[in-house]
Amino acid sequence: MSENLFKSFDPVAPKAWKQKIQVDLKGADYNDTLIWKTEEGIDVKPFYTKEDRSHQGVRTSFDNYMVCQSVFVDDEKIAHKIASDALSKGADTIQFVATKNFDFQSLLANIQPEASLYFKLQFLDAEFVKEIIQFCGDREVIFQIDPIGELAEQGNWFQNQQKDIEALQQLLGEGKLVLSVSLDVYQNAGATITQQLAYALAHANEYINLLGDDAAKATSFSVAVGGNYFFEIAKIRALRILWESLCEGYGIEHQEAHIFTTPSLRNKSIYDYNVNLLRTTSETMSAILGSSNTVANLPYDKIYNRSNEFGERISRNQLLVLNNESGFKTAKEIVDGTYYIESLTDQLAEKALNIFKQIEKGGGFLSQLFEGTIQRKISESHEAELEKFESGKLRLLGTNFQPNPEDRMKDNLQLYPFAKKRNTKTLITPITGKRLAEKLEKERLDQES
Repeated sequence: MSENLFKSFDPVAPKAWKQKIQVDLKGADYNDTLIWKTEEGIDVKPFYTKEDRSHQGVRTSFDNYMVCQSVFVDDEKIAHKIASDALSKGADTIQFVATKNFDFQSLLANIQPEASLYFKLQFLDAEFVKEIIQFCGDREVIFQIDPIGELAEQGNWFQNQQKDIEALQQLLGEGKLVLSVSLDVYQNAGATITQQLAYALAHANEYINLLGDDAAKATSFSVAVGGNYFFEIAKIRALRILWESLCEGYGIEHQEAHIFTTPSLRNKSIYDYNVNLLRTTSETMSAILGSSNTVANLPYDKIYNRSNEFGERISRNQLLVLNNESGFKTAKEIVDGTYYIESLTDQLAEKALNIFKQIEKGGGFLSQLFEGTIQRKISESHEAELEKFESGKLRLLGTNFQPNPEDRMKDNLQLYPFAKKRNTKTLITPITGKRLAEKLEKERLDQES
């Protein structure tokens, strides 16, 4: 019946829609009144039709995304308890984050054998990684090791470039995803969406140049999503298209991007912190609809509070509510055919590809990191966004828009919530994450009675 109903209406051409809108504007200029130009230079139109739809589309081989719980490994017994509890209460996978070697046998004892595991290692020890792989056997394990990301964020390699690359070469033959490309570093520091995509592509390209085609088969991506809902959906979809195009350019057989996504820290706040729940809910929705393989939510109090059971449980339950009450568990193809998002996807991919080409002409990603070009570009984007925040054009509820003057946080900060100054000697200027609200929050903390 519905199909016959649609056939009873004559199609309307985009030109006719635009003419009707122009009449309703009563002399106002269509472009000035209704077209929104973004920081990426994309013109957002008031309406879209099938003529704007991508013919490429985005397809993935996995059925449903995985709900992930991140667990920091300090004490193996405590980390094991937290991971086991999370898996028993709805998580599909665990991301273990570690800064040094740990007793993996104790950590993984009796952990659900069907659960895949992520290891975000902030150090590089090839023999240690091999031991974990051997111990895990047929279990799916993914290692998020990123020496270039370490260089970008911390200013130094794990050891040095030669030793780091040699260590990675030892791991490529293990048949696992052992390399990670950290888009989240760029996003949290203030890079625009097109910059994030371009830097990720150039970042991954360096691994292929340094390690050969096998690097592509061992690469995954770590993404942070911000609050620009539809654009963040399109960002993840564009990343898939760009990665496939890069692999094709090298003649590498189809390599589907494996994408691990978490909400951004950039727009989170310590005042009126419950608003962070709203932010992370919409951001995880973008992550799911954008076709992430795995989504790990952020606790609402992560930036100022030590890890705690309540915050972790709420963050996990946000995803479970989306799955069980909103139908998001099988939602990865919901946006297919949406003219607006597919148009955004194409435009973001095209503009990111142009930036990528400029980086390659300028000597490549590593060269531009050492020259400071990447840092300068991100800093410029950060300052432009910060100016909008400080002028009120960009609003954070409870922070620079409708703040609660009765909020008091000085005595509730278990963690230092601001970017820390570095005193160590570095090879390059680090790309440091910066929250938009930091300056304003410092002022409010100083004024608390």
